[in-house]
Amino acid sequence: MPDDARREAGFRDRTRVVDARTALLERVAAEDRTDFLPVFRTDGRTLADPVDAARDVPGYDRAAVDGWAVHAEDIFDASSRAPEPLDVLVDGTPEGADQVPPGATTRVHTGSPLPDGADAVVMIEHADRVGDRVEVSTALAPGGNVGIRGEDVEAGQRLFDAGHRLRPSDLGLLASAGHRTVRVRERPTVGIVPTGEELVGADPDLGEVIETNGLTVATLVTRWGGVPARREPVPDQHSALRAALQRDLHRDLIVTTGGSSVGERDLVPEVIADLGEVLVHGVALRPGHPVALGVIEETPVLALPGSPVACVVNAVQFLRPVLKRVGGLPCPDLPCVPATLDRKAPSEPGVRTFVRVRLKGEGDGRRAIPVRSGGASVLSSVALADGWLVIPENNEGLPAGERVDVELWEFLP
Repeated sequence: MPDDARREAGFRDRTRVVDARTALLERVAAEDRTDFLPVFRTDGRTLADPVDAARDVPGYDRAAVDGWAVHAEDIFDASSRAPEPLDVLVDGTPEGADQVPPGATTRVHTGSPLPDGADAVVMIEHADRVGDRVEVSTALAPGGNVGIRGEDVEAGQRLFDAGHRLRPSDLGLLASAGHRTVRVRERPTVGIVPTGEELVGADPDLGEVIETNGLTVATLVTRWGGVPARREPVPDQHSALRAALQRDLHRDLIVTTGGSSVGERDLVPEVIADLGEVLVHGVALRPGHPVALGVIEETPVLALPGSPVACVVNAVQFLRPVLKRVGGLPCPDLPCVPATLDRKAPSEPGVRTFVRVRLKGEGDGRRAIPVRSGGASVLSSVALADGWLVIPENNEGLPAGERVDVELWEFLP
């Protein structure tokens, strides 16, 4: 719908959330830029290539426990009633000989190389030192309490496929398997442009508001694997908005906040249309239907509402999946916890509704208590909430007592 007509009619026709997301994602391609980085700097990064083990792990046969390295054949008949005596090797050093002949033993520690000739390790608890001998009170088969070379990982074994997002334990595995550097995808860059003459950085006067949406969106971008470039607020002027968008077209993605509705000062959708194409303007969700999604010179542009709660809702629904697609990152479902709805949560048929809730209790007794259903500008309601209840378009609210899944949008491990 043309902008003038939209201003007259408002948002009578709204695109469903899934259709709006699909329309934007169809115009987004993953970037192929990569970096070679030291393994210790790759937590949270996405592998650009498959990675195979460069060495065996462990790289040698090793003791799996603290104890005594032995020939298993020497202690075949050992028991607590008839312990088997073995000579303790001294050979110029107190303990820890490199070779163990039949009938002898030497002390080893967890992780130390298994001496030549030995094929098992008796735990300390099953051996008693008596002078120059050790009496072993248990039998072991060859390989008992021994970590065999390559037991954990064999050289050439596939560790991770391309597209895997690295976790702290993965870094340890990469290092132990002989990798000092790996090739990862570059983080996608996001230009963040807050709009509105009323926005200030601090100490607002009458009629002014501290700019917070840019901070919130920039933090979400970082958490979701991108690199934000947060700009100073831009006034609601066509020329200023045009220059601001053109300035960030070299980035992978642009996000504006504010100026996305149909008022006289809501100019961002017009500017996107002038420079490129508006794919969607007005989405059937609450709070936050005045969102615009477009493309300028192949750069996706998301015009998020200026109301703080609506801004967060739309960032999760649209910015997160687009950012993941651009960066070639996996986009798993958000974590959820089950709960019982404490009281009715209303919604409008045909509109996907997002309800802020607090969680009380644990396990089967966990309750989801709606914080409030309205108030798209009340940011404190998001900070005080523990999660979000999503009511699909085909529901006319949810009754008290309903078992629901609460999405944890700002989950911290």
